[in-house]
Amino acid sequence: MPFREINSRMVEATVVPGQTMYSQRGAMLAYRGDVSFTPNIQGGQGGLGSMIGRRVAGEATPLMTVEGNGTVMFGHGGHHIQVIDLDGDTLYVEADRLLAFDGALRQGTMFMGSQGGVMGLVRGQVTGQGLFTTTLSGHGAVAVMAHGGVIELPITPDRPVHVDPQAYVAHHGEVTNKLSTAIGWRDMVGRGSGEAFQLELRGSGAVYVQASEEKL
Repeated sequence: MPFREINSRMVEATVVPGQTMYSQRGAMLAYRGDVSFTPNIQGGQGGLGSMIGRRVAGEATPLMTVEGNGTVMFGHGGHHIQVIDLDGDTLYVEADRLLAFDGALRQGTMFMGSQGGVMGLVRGQVTGQGLFTTTLSGHGAVAVMAHGGVIELPITPDRPVHVDPQAYVAHHGEVTNKLSTAIGWRDMVGRGSGEAFQLELRGSGAVYVQASEEKL
């Protein structure tokens, strides 16, 4: 279910009978045709298990089920929107950044501490990033939100990417991540440098970085 970009802060999706999509509650701006919007209490395509996992993870951003026959325009808070097309791979993204996505995508939740060991565990405490991340897998499109626009940076085995955790939006592909310190712990005492920690991503895929260190 592709999205058409109206401008940098609005997208339009075509809804057809027999297909479902999900959006963040309050993201619908306008629509044409016979379209229904209902609160989703089953965690989306992932079912009850996904819902429970998302609530335990603190990733329980309320969703709406969108069905019918027509077109819907989405936007939220004036945030910039990036459309990401998945072709059988997995997107890792924090739930509050999801604007809308294809209902055919499988939802899940991944514990970020499993990537990066102890440093993965402290990620949520020192960066504001969640300890858990929502996953979307399969074939379909996802619209995510960011501050100030988004750039896609490729990740290759010989060229890892280091990202300010506050500027991180999402990533996809066969990628591992860990939190690393840019300066020593002793040097950090009495300092509030936002560059003290970096998110290091290695493997094959891409990472999406926003032009701001501001959280949604």
